[in-house]
Amino acid sequence: MQSINIITEDNYSLSVHIFEPQNPNRKILLINSATGVKQQIYFSFAQFFSEHGFTVVTYDYRGIGLSKPDKMKGFEASMRIWGTRDYKAVTNYIKANFQDYQKFCLGHSVGALILGMNQDSEMFEEFIFVGTQNAFVGNLKFRTKIEAYLGFGVAQPLSTKLLGYFPADWFGLGESLPSGSAFDWRTLILNKKSTNKLLEKSEDYSKNLTQKVFVVRAEDDAWLTEKGVKSLLEDTYPDLKPTYRLIKTSESEKNEIGHINFFRSYNKRLWNIILKELI
Repeated sequence: MQSINIITEDNYSLSVHIFEPQNPNRKILLINSATGVKQQIYFSFAQFFSEHGFTVVTYDYRGIGLSKPDKMKGFEASMRIWGTRDYKAVTNYIKANFQDYQKFCLGHSVGALILGMNQDSEMFEEFIFVGTQNAFVGNLKFRTKIEAYLGFGVAQPLSTKLLGYFPADWFGLGESLPSGSAFDWRTLILNKKSTNKLLEKSEDYSKNLTQKVFVVRAEDDAWLTEKGVKSLLEDTYPDLKPTYRLIKTSESEKNEIGHINFFRSYNKRLWNIILKELI
């Protein structure tokens, strides 16, 4: 594993890790993280793919993990900046250094939603979507709807305006987030257009994407619904060619997958589901 920093077009330094295989198969896999999830969560998964010949790239968006500033209050970042500048900086690096490799991208949660913000998404041969959807509250299950209305209708805007950033960890929602990212997350949940609303506010390349996409979701992911997943593929990425895979909790050694735990090492045997798709 090699640790490097990549500089974005607006001169921000992102933490990036590259997992280089001993026996390269000339395939590279980029992992776009979920909201508020540090890249370290994906390290075991990345190492697994590296052992099977893949070069794997992980990184932290600005404001997250090793790309976090000294002070979060007032720090400028948003999901749109993650897509148009941070993700773009990493794809620029891949284009420059792995020109003749087959390229794949795994988008976990928001990591799939930002694909349409970067024209370089067209260079990937296939996408893997894990735990991602149009998260509009109308697509959610009843109990999650209540949590979403209370959390993103009341607690999120109040706490963010008070502190100058969103203390997501107070609510069990991962790392603290820059205020712009938090309000973009609120848009995803409370605006009926969801991802498409964010794409309206940035350059939108979502309708240019025509590749295959392998769409993985866990049956115990409380925040995910089939309706939300289908909405993303039909309304946001209508020209992608999806194959769907529902993973049952009985397939997990701990009977636990959820929104994040697919990438935990105790679910290592589940990783073969994606490996078989890409080899």
